[in-house]
Amino acid sequence: MRTVHDPIVFSSNGRKRARGLGLPLSGKTGPLNAITDVPGVSVGMTTLIAGDGEHAIRTGVTAILPRARSAMLHPCWAGNFAMNGNGELTGCHWINEAGWFHGPVLITNTCSLGMAHHGAARWLIREFPGKMGETQWPLPIVGETFDGWLNDIAGQHVSERHVLDALDSAVGGAVPEGNVGGGTGMISYEFKGGTGTASRLVETRAGTFSLGVLVQANHGLRPWLQVCGVPVGPAMPEDRVYKREQGSIIVVLATDAPLTPTQLNRIAKRIGIGIGRAGTPSSNGSGDIFLAFSTANDPGEAPMPAEVGFRALGDAEMDAVFLATVSCVDEAVLNALCAAETMTGRRGRVVKAIDGDRLAQLVGARAVAQ
Repeated sequence: MRTVHDPIVFSSNGRKRARGLGLPLSGKTGPLNAITDVPGVSVGMTTLIAGDGEHAIRTGVTAILPRARSAMLHPCWAGNFAMNGNGELTGCHWINEAGWFHGPVLITNTCSLGMAHHGAARWLIREFPGKMGETQWPLPIVGETFDGWLNDIAGQHVSERHVLDALDSAVGGAVPEGNVGGGTGMISYEFKGGTGTASRLVETRAGTFSLGVLVQANHGLRPWLQVCGVPVGPAMPEDRVYKREQGSIIVVLATDAPLTPTQLNRIAKRIGIGIGRAGTPSSNGSGDIFLAFSTANDPGEAPMPAEVGFRALGDAEMDAVFLATVSCVDEAVLNALCAAETMTGRRGRVVKAIDGDRLAQLVGARAVAQ
């Protein structure tokens, strides 16, 4: 028997998550089933909902801190992959060159990407005076997806203050999902989408490690949607939004498993298999861009010392990490769909939330007892 406070079953808004609906999902989750199950990772959000009509504001900012606030200048080893590049994730040039980044990761709407980048740089300058602009320079990781169907995106309503607030509010614990943060105005498979998260415990011969994912889901067409192998989209044709896809998905994966940048690039590629489980072919118009990072092998504050010690999983252990990645990403997308609520936005447009009970019935799931 689970309670209404169980974060594996319920999102913070009270809607049942995918496991709460009894969907037959594989893998063992962490205690929160969230990216914050990876030790040291925290998440903050600013959600902006105001007005109606042409200038309705339905947007926000999501901030992920890979390490403790005081250790944000400690590099994280990383990899990335663009499955379809009709979008943006800044900072990837240096990751491809050096295999690491430091500082926060942010996600927002397309027209506010520059402001999020500016705000992240301002936050780092504020947090590390005398270092930023002297011995260090900011190359923030910022991703975007397009929320112009529900949000007055051209109004550029995200300000520096909103970015700073998201960063300052970052905490561990359960992560809100659905119509929150950068996911506020996003649409997935023509249902209300947005922010979703999930985690896995990965068992290897070297030990058990945590792996967590956060998605900003704004992708997919209804006829493509399948859940746990069942083509549910064609069975729920009502209230469609688009004739062709015009969204994207950004996925951020964190782990405390010790991995090389090459291994993290390999993991980032498997994120594409994870989003494909729900049916997307990664369409021409979609920016499907992924970041994977490890908090292990902390080299200390940049600049790095003359020599850096390194421990990494053997490649024979990677299958367990790949499988956890695929199932975790799939579940994070489903959690975004399940947690999101019906939203009325710009020009009175309405995007309906998925009916969780109907979804469970179509899949043949049995809801978790409350």
